[in-house]
Amino acid sequence: MDFSLNDEQRLLIDTIRRFIREALAPLEDDVERSGVLAPEAAAAIHAKAKALGLYAMNIPAEHGGGGLSAVDTMLAEEQFGHTTDILIRRAFGNVYEALLACRGVQVERWLRPTVRGERVCSIAITEPGAGSDAAAITTRAVPDAAGHWHLTGHKHFISDGLVSDFFLVSAVTGEHEGRKQLSLFLVDKALPGFTVGRDQPMMGLRGTSHVELFFDDVVLGPECLLGERGHGFKMAMEVLGRVRLAQVAARAVGKASHVLERMLDYANQRQQFGRPIAEFQMIQQQLADSAIEISAARWMVLHAAWLLDQGASHAAAARDAISMAKVQASETLGRVVDRAVQIFGGMGYCKDLPVERWYRDARIYRIFDGTSEIHRGVIAKSLARRGTSVFDLNR
Repeated sequence: MDFSLNDEQRLLIDTIRRFIREALAPLEDDVERSGVLAPEAAAAIHAKAKALGLYAMNIPAEHGGGGLSAVDTMLAEEQFGHTTDILIRRAFGNVYEALLACRGVQVERWLRPTVRGERVCSIAITEPGAGSDAAAITTRAVPDAAGHWHLTGHKHFISDGLVSDFFLVSAVTGEHEGRKQLSLFLVDKALPGFTVGRDQPMMGLRGTSHVELFFDDVVLGPECLLGERGHGFKMAMEVLGRVRLAQVAARAVGKASHVLERMLDYANQRQQFGRPIAEFQMIQQQLADSAIEISAARWMVLHAAWLLDQGASHAAAARDAISMAKVQASETLGRVVDRAVQIFGGMGYCKDLPVERWYRDARIYRIFDGTSEIHRGVIAKSLARRGTSVFDLNR
């Protein structure tokens, strides 16, 4: 495989970096102070991103998206990591590949308006008793004689829930051989019996809402079932795999790279004992270790994306590679921001600089979309089944 960049990829990266620097970075401090992104600012960056062709780039062109490959998507997502979560969502969109399963009336009702940026979607899988264990979901959808579904249950930690127009909701729709069968549903916010609960305050990710959802006998039409009944677990795992690679691993690489750039600038400018601290060997070690680990994580992300681009024949290998990349990138980010606090010293602990925000924002990367411990378990089970072929790049 060849990961050298062609002219189109360089243009994509340069365009995103310039857009983030000019349109998004100036908004970061205000979002951090206020905890919200003003609607007019959100509309403005959305319009600018769309005009540049930077919205919904992961979706095929036939549906109005950018049509990027998995590798190209990760190159873009790494650049997204140079800004904050809420600005990424409003500027570049959060259009999940699971919506590509839309058929018939679903395409015009949910898929294409989301790709155009007219509707916002969030994934609602996590429950108070079902985090990493998605099979423990208790939310249920029961069919009636008229072909409608009755949805009852409770979800929480639903990112972007306050601004979302509809949700991709997982629910139990039956059992087979003693196991729950899950299905996915497209659920509009305004339906009777559907309540959006409180916005859960978080350590970081200022500006992004994380809400509870309550479903009290919400009646859904047959067109709300996404894909086939009972296939929801597989669909959920597929979409979460893409999310882990793009929105966690690739963005973690970008965030770590952004932090390292600022560490280098500070280390070259900060004078102690008559010389820049970048000349001190202990500081050099921290900078070098950061560069080494970021490079390793970046190549792991690109390799996993390349496996996704190979299609179904490489699906199992892609799952393993995504778990490895998620652990490596998220933990690399954690180590890099910790070093940044140390290098910036007392100023790194102050809110006057963004270092403490990077530190808070980084901590969730080892938790959401599967904890590091869960993914290590996935990797170990693959090793037990296939041995060291898990690491074979030619699979």
